Amino acid sequence: MISSHEMKLYKKQLGINGWGKQIQDKIKETSVFIAGAGGLGSPVSLYLAAAGIGKLIICDNDRVEHSNLNRQILHGFNDIKRFKTDSASDRLKELNPYIEIKLYNEKITTNNSINLVSGADIIVDCLDNFHTRFIINEVSVKKRIPMVHAGVAEMNGQVTFICPPETACLECFMPKKSKRGFSIVGATAGIIGSIQAMEVIKYITGTGVNLKNRLLIFDGKNNRFESINLFRNPNCKICGKIDRRSQ
Repeated sequence: MISSHEMKLYKKQLGINGWGKQIQDKIKETSVFIAGAGGLGSPVSLYLAAAGIGKLIICDNDRVEHSNLNRQILHGFNDIKRFKTDSASDRLKELNPYIEIKLYNEKITTNNSINLVSGADIIVDCLDNFHTRFIINEVSVKKRIPMVHAGVAEMNGQVTFICPPETACLECFMPKKSKRGFSIVGATAGIIGSIQAMEVIKYITGTGVNLKNRLLIFDGKNNRFESINLFRNPNCKICGKIDRRSQ
């Protein structure tokens, strides 16, 4: 239950039609696993904290570097060489002292992924490499935990809402590849990360329509959004054998 002080903090969203205290209580009872505290993880965690998500589970084993600061707005110059989880925690607690923050300063692997995600109501993919994305995709499917996937590069981005067994999973539509050292304008991560946060909030509150079986594509150079339909691959080795009837 949210307190009178929290009611003041969330006043602007409590006024949304159909929202109210009951919805805000539901938000507070939600636990979100955020994979990555970098370019996407920054706006995602900031806006989810500001919205009053009760528990943020943040996993990242990197330290803050100079080159992170053009887009990773959770961190500043004073955080350079600190673990990203530590500086993220400090910033989020400053923003909203009423939420719980759980930190995992470790790399996500096939061995620890299920334990890391345990207890989360939804996963947010804020990663920068495909190998780890496919690990959490498998956890999402296996444990039937919804996941908001996103990717960014330069002035481009993409977002989709994966909801096993209702939707396609990453394995269905994304080729396995690895791209490191990509360039990016910081605002691109801000735009796409904000959409990810909105997808989480919509899912929790039951407001609006999520990007299920749709890939939203952002072309920042031309200020253009478009979406393409996604389809489950019946031969997908990750989600192909899941029976919709058992959901």
